[in-house]
Amino acid sequence: MPDWKVTAGDVEAASAVLLATANALIGRGQLLWPPQSLTPQRLLRHYPQESWRVAWQGGQAVAAYSLLTTDPLFWPDDPPGEARYLHKLGVVPDCQGQGLAHVMLWHAVQETRVAGCPWLKLDTAADRAKLRTLYTSFGFEEVGERQVGSFLVTLLRLPVTL
Repeated sequence: MPDWKVTAGDVEAASAVLLATANALIGRGQLLWPPQSLTPQRLLRHYPQESWRVAWQGGQAVAAYSLLTTDPLFWPDDPPGEARYLHKLGVVPDCQGQGLAHVMLWHAVQETRVAGCPWLKLDTAADRAKLRTLYTSFGFEEVGERQVGSFLVTLLRLPVTL
C-alpha cells in the first residue's frame, strides 16, 4: 500500500468508514449494516477500541475492520487461541474496486500470524454472494452456516501458516 498506513484503536475513523460503506449500499438498495448500529458508541458495545484497524491514505480513513481474539457468538466451540476473528470489513466507496479489501485481509492475516493463531475466521450473511466471493477469492473456505438470532451466516476460515 504505497503512501497508506494502518493504525489501531481509532473507532471514530472506523465508524466513518463503515457509515460511508453502509450508506453507499443503501443508495443501491442493499442493506448490509443499519447505519444506527455503526456509531462509535454502538460499535464499542461489541468490539473493543483496541480491536479496530483503519487504513489511511493522504490523511483520509479509507478502510477499516475489527479483529477479535474470541468470537463466542459465531464460533462458540473454538478453543482459546485458535483464531483471530475478523468483523466489519469496510472500504469507503471512492476506494472500492482497487484491491483494498484484500490488502486489509492480508493485514489481518499478518496480525493473526504474529499472534500465533493458526486460523483467521469470519462470518458473513449467507445471502451475500458477492461478499462470500470476495473472501473465497482471497483463500477463505466456507466451513458451514450458523443461525444467530434472525441472521443466517456463512462461516469462513483461512489457515495462517506460522
